[in-house]
Amino acid sequence: MISIHPNAHKAAEAAEAAGAQGGFWAYHVALYEGQNQWAGQSPAGARDFFINLAQEQGLDVARFTEEFDNDTYASHIDTFLQEATNLNLPGTPSVIYNGDLIPGDQVPFAFYVWDAVVQLELLKARQFASPPPMTIDTGKRYQARVQMESGDEFVIELYPASAPQTVNSFIFLANEGWFDGVTFHRVIPDFVAQTGDPTGTGVGGPGYTIPNEIDPNLTHADVGMVAMANSGADTNGSQWYITLADVSELDGSYTIFGKVIEGMAVVQALTPRDPSVQPDAPAGDRIKTIIIEEIN
Repeated sequence: MISIHPNAHKAAEAAEAAGAQGGFWAYHVALYEGQNQWAGQSPAGARDFFINLAQEQGLDVARFTEEFDNDTYASHIDTFLQEATNLNLPGTPSVIYNGDLIPGDQVPFAFYVWDAVVQLELLKARQFASPPPMTIDTGKRYQARVQMESGDEFVIELYPASAPQTVNSFIFLANEGWFDGVTFHRVIPDFVAQTGDPTGTGVGGPGYTIPNEIDPNLTHADVGMVAMANSGADTNGSQWYITLADVSELDGSYTIFGKVIEGMAVVQALTPRDPSVQPDAPAGDRIKTIIIEEIN
């Protein structure tokens, strides 16, 4: 059975009394900002705190006091307590996610964490069961025109002869609108600018993976090289990056499948963003769409 301190039970009743006047959330926030002031008080002292807080919130104090003293909402709170007991919740906060209980000491409180969870869950509806069939002609030339929401654009020459599966997948995803609205979620000056994840979390992908395709004649030493990001060999999905400097230390581990041939200044001007340092930073610069062009 979940136990609850009497003052905490009365605090919950006070919030419900405030809610009856349309002031639940404002009162709730103020209530728990002042938790250290009422948690250890006597019942009479806590009562005075709750009533004074109602007055500060501009509520009808007479109505609030009457409902509070008469335990108007006590049974309502007890119903929720019993429901929590039936669910075997150990206390608050507790979270049930996909049927699994996350105890309070393990619950992440940062908004960006839960936002990522939601975004990754929503992404499942857009993912694909397997890589697309091969539709490109490796003997032809293709380029990708990346149009940014800012109005700027840059052009990537694709290398189908060097990385046929990668280019085929990239063209498929671009034509499906996968990259529309996607941000450059990781931009490290003098290193790389990375995109391709609709969730912006750095872990989202298309639902399938393709193997590495390493052409030893290509190198990350040149600025503007376009390559696949991955979490290990043969785990390539939809995330890709553009080199912003000589990063030849990446050679041999990542599939290079193109190069920026127009608008490199646009790429170099992308807003720096390092989620490993500031995961809740504002979203990066956003792609409007990618148009695939076949060059005769």
